[in-house]
Amino acid sequence: MREVHDPGIGFITLTRVQVTPDLQLARVYYTSMGDEKSRRETARALRRAGPFLRRRVGTALRLKRIPELEFIFDKSIEQQDRIEQILHELHEQDHPHDDDSQNDD
Repeated sequence: MREVHDPGIGFITLTRVQVTPDLQLARVYYTSMGDEKSRRETARALRRAGPFLRRRVGTALRLKRIPELEFIFDKSIEQQDRIEQILHELHEQDHPHDDDSQNDD
């Protein structure tokens, strides 16, 4: 990804890749920083870079068949953060004075 010089891509993290058994398709899951607008721009930039990245994969792996690359924003990290936030809020509601009681010693 460092060789892609599209400023629309910005900072992304690849979280996983799922390849179909026939090697026709590789689903590339990623996360990125920023708001919804910047995420849309990143998705567009990844689609633009797709053919270049596909050639790079083919060169690096020397496969007979190079899979099409499908980029998918990975919402699982965002969902995990939200679940953690909810659990923290529930804990605070059930035990509002836990932090105060530890400071009394």
